[in-house]
Amino acid sequence: MRLSAEAIAVRKAGAIASQRSRRVTLKDGKSCAMRIEGPERYQLTFTPEVFTVLCAKGTNKFYGLATSDLPKLYIASIDSKPIYVGITKQGIRDRLWRGWNAKGASGYYGYAWRHGQSPVVLDVWCHMDAVERNERDIETVEAEVVHLIRAAGQWPAFQTEIHFYPSSPRHRKVAADIMSHYRL
Repeated sequence: MRLSAEAIAVRKAGAIASQRSRRVTLKDGKSCAMRIEGPERYQLTFTPEVFTVLCAKGTNKFYGLATSDLPKLYIASIDSKPIYVGITKQGIRDRLWRGWNAKGASGYYGYAWRHGQSPVVLDVWCHMDAVERNERDIETVEAEVVHLIRAAGQWPAFQTEIHFYPSSPRHRKVAADIMSHYRL
């Protein structure tokens, strides 16, 4: 099986990035209790009806952090530019399946970006020390990531919803670290 240059880049970046773990350290030298691991990098190829995944291991399966039931932040990007930022406690495959198969029940029509350009790179970060799997911290980081994208010019192309909560320096530091992986 011949891999495209982008698929090879996914493999290389995934092999390096999935080994990273961050403990946020603020300017005053204090460490915060927010351990974020990632990113794990995947390539998604899709139509509006179905998606396929290519992981850094060269398989069509999600693994590791992406299968955890801990709070996760995920970013879909094209050419290192984020087009969508989301969070979930589900495994990523289940969350994507829900976003691909939504039919408008309760007003949810699924991911708008599934109608866009394919393929995309999907990066996944996991909040490893979330207390009782609480997702408020990662949701606050999600809002800060989207804010950084907007401050650089425009909202992510397919961002349709975001919840904002008061943030602390640790949320903003994690968001800045995550955004260092992208071009704005």
